[in-house]
Amino acid sequence: MKSKKNLTRFTYENAAFQGWRLCISRSGSTFTRYFPDKKFGGPRKSLAVAEKTLTELKSLFDNSRKVNGKLTATTVRKAEKMLKEAV
Repeated sequence: MKSKKNLTRFTYENAAFQGWRLCISRSGSTFTRYFPDKKFGGPRKSLAVAEKTLTELKSLFDNSRKVNGKLTATTVRKAEKMLKEAV
């Protein structure tokens, strides 16, 4: 499986982690979350959850207000909560 925009595949033979990393930056804020294959039941399932979360984050950012070109604190908290609760 190949990496996609904002989603990077990690597969190392000698490392403990195998899965997808979601990393997105908007208006000076960066949000990162790892989606391990073991937790989500394999590479395809972890990718599906990562893609769903990415879509939700992009929707949140597109519909949010900006103050002085930055995301509001409320939007940042919502995004962090969304990443934490992604299942």
